[in-house]
Amino acid sequence: MEDDAPVIYGLEFQARALTAQTAETDAIRFLVGTQSLKFDNQIHIIDFDDENNVINKSVLLHDAGEIWHISGSPADKAVLTTCYSKTSESRVLTCAAVWRMPPEWESGNHESPDDSSNNPQTLELLCHLDNTAHGSVACVLWEPMGDGKRVISLAENHVLLWDLQESSTKATISSSATLEGKGQLKFTAGKWSPHHNNTQLATANDTAIRGWDLRSMSQIYCIENAHGQLVRDLDFNPNKQYYLASCGDDCKVKFWDVRHINEPVKCLEEHSHWVWSVRYNHSHDQLLLTGSSDSRVILSNMVSISSEPFGHLVDDDELSDNEESQQEDKGKEPLQDSIIATYEEHEDSVYAVEWSAADPWLFASLSYDGRLVINRVPRALKYRILL
Repeated sequence: MEDDAPVIYGLEFQARALTAQTAETDAIRFLVGTQSLKFDNQIHIIDFDDENNVINKSVLLHDAGEIWHISGSPADKAVLTTCYSKTSESRVLTCAAVWRMPPEWESGNHESPDDSSNNPQTLELLCHLDNTAHGSVACVLWEPMGDGKRVISLAENHVLLWDLQESSTKATISSSATLEGKGQLKFTAGKWSPHHNNTQLATANDTAIRGWDLRSMSQIYCIENAHGQLVRDLDFNPNKQYYLASCGDDCKVKFWDVRHINEPVKCLEEHSHWVWSVRYNHSHDQLLLTGSSDSRVILSNMVSISSEPFGHLVDDDELSDNEESQQEDKGKEPLQDSIIATYEEHEDSVYAVEWSAADPWLFASLSYDGRLVINRVPRALKYRILL
C-alpha cells in the first residue's frame, strides 16, 4: 500500500465534531462526536496505527444529545468537553459539559471492536459549563498548552472564562464579557491565542472578527467585514503571534496581521462553497488545511506569509545580528505560495479538519455523512520542507 494513500473510516452516523487528542503525543488519536436524532450519540476514539495503515476505534456513549463541538484537555487525555443539543421546555439549547472517559477504555478493547460498539461504556460527567441565562454555547476552548484548569465558552454574545476546580468536577466563571451593538451578535467561532502568555482570544460573529484581552475582558481589535458572509472558523499561526487565518460562507480563506486590520495579508479563493474549518500545522506554519461544503479538503503551502518565507526561519521583525544573511535574503524572492493537494475522498460537506498532535505530517477530515479520512502530507513536500 502506498504510503500517501488515504485511510477511510465510516461512523454510520452523521457527524460534524472532530478534535485531535492534544494531551496524547505518543499515539495518533482523534475524537469524533456524532449527531443522531434517533439513537444515542457516541464519541468514537480513533487510533491510527501508521505502521500498518489501519484505524482502531473505541466507542463511548454520549447520551446527553447531538454533539456540535468537541475538544480535548491539553493536560489530561481522558478529559474532554462537548457542546450538545438538549430540548428543555420545547426550546432546543446547546449546552456544554466536561467529561471523563472511563478508565477501562484504553485497556485493549481494540482487540474486539464489535464488543465495544455493542456495549459502549458511558462518559462520566464531571461538570456542566452552562448557565442557561447565557443561552446556547457555540464552542468551548481550552487554554493552549495549559494545565487543563481554564476554559472559555462562547455562548450567544457572551465570553465566559471558567476555572475548573476539584479535578474538573466544579466550574466557576472567573470573568466574562458581553458583545454589545447592532446586528447579529451571536458568536460562531473562537480561538484562544497560544501567544501573549495566553491573554488573548479571537472571536467571530456574523462577518466580524474581534480580538479580546482576557485580563481586562475588553476588545483590542475588530475587523468589521472580515468576510462577505458569516465567518465560520479561525486559527492562529503557531509561530507568528499577530497572524490569524479565517474562513467563511463567502468561500474564502483570509490571512490577517491583527496589527493592520484594514486589509487581509492574503486571500485564498480555492473552494466553491462555504469554508467550515481552517487549521495551521503546529510545526510547519506554511502548511494550512481547509474543509468546505464543496466536499473537498485543500492543503495549501502559504510559505510567503509563514515564519520561513525564504525556506528558513526569519524573525518577526526580520532583524538579524548577521548582516550578511540579511543581504542574502534581500536578493532572494520569498518562496511561492501554492495549492499542494486537493483531497476528494468525501461526498458530503467537510465540517472539520484537524492535524494530528502526535505526527505533524498527518491530518484527519470529517464529513457530515460520518466519513473520517486520514491523509498525509505528500512525501515529496515533506522532504522539501525538512531538507
